Amino acid sequence: MSLQSALQKLASFRTNNTRESQETFEKGLIVLKSGKSTKLGDEGWAFLEQLALAAVDIGRLDIADQCLKQLGEKFPDSPRVDVLTGIRMEATEPPSTILAFYDELLRINSANAAIWKRRISILRRVGKIEKAVEDLNEYLDTFYTDVEGWLELADIHSSCNQYTSALQALSHALLLTPQNPFTFLQFAETAYTSGDIPLALKMFLVVIDMNEGEDEDTIPLGISVRAWWGTKLCTRQLVSSSTTHSSQSNTPVPKNIKLIDELATERVLTAYSGEQGIQARSLVSNWMSGRQ
Repeated sequence: MSLQSALQKLASFRTNNTRESQETFEKGLIVLKSGKSTKLGDEGWAFLEQLALAAVDIGRLDIADQCLKQLGEKFPDSPRVDVLTGIRMEATEPPSTILAFYDELLRINSANAAIWKRRISILRRVGKIEKAVEDLNEYLDTFYTDVEGWLELADIHSSCNQYTSALQALSHALLLTPQNPFTFLQFAETAYTSGDIPLALKMFLVVIDMNEGEDEDTIPLGISVRAWWGTKLCTRQLVSSSTTHSSQSNTPVPKNIKLIDELATERVLTAYSGEQGIQARSLVSNWMSGRQ
């Protein structure tokens, strides 16, 4: 492959935010061996950062060190290079050493969001969950609009069976991404796991409503299938229960719950129509009818 072709491919990976570590490394090595990476201007430095990450991913730390050396010489006080250095250290150094390195960087510049997130990930990895939650809350006090941070906090709480706290974190993510159906789906599934079935049903229906292109003649696909399954699981419990389901969020059960249950049944079965879905449709139908 020519140098120009390799550069174009690597640029497309950066534009599309594609990791593809092995291919990035192979094509990046062509550019690095050409000795022209530092003569490409801004593109050259972006390439070195890209190659360094790919090299760490596949365990070629010698190449990562070469990239970091060139970047460090060009940008001696760069926060981005500091982050790359930390990621490189995570491959070989003990957590205590890495945490000390990140602590020193935050002492110098407490506004380095990437360092905060790397540090929190290390704390979670070594099992210091309480400290990770404490630091993540402190981080989000400053960087409130970081949706990934709120999702991470929700995931930590869910992993500890603290679903109320997880839902609180997800509520912030919903405020920040009101048009993202995947965030609503995560909220619905967390509410279902917590036992708040009416709230879960409400949010599953929101996900369905957000897929505006879907009508009764359309076969549900992707996230819609998952949302309809969630709806069916909720309505099945609400319809079959002889007692009133309590809701920690005081979410009322819809008066037309039986109609919603019938619609959910129809939409889930429709999702398994066609030749490839015949066997699955039969299993789903048996489950819905209580025969399995």
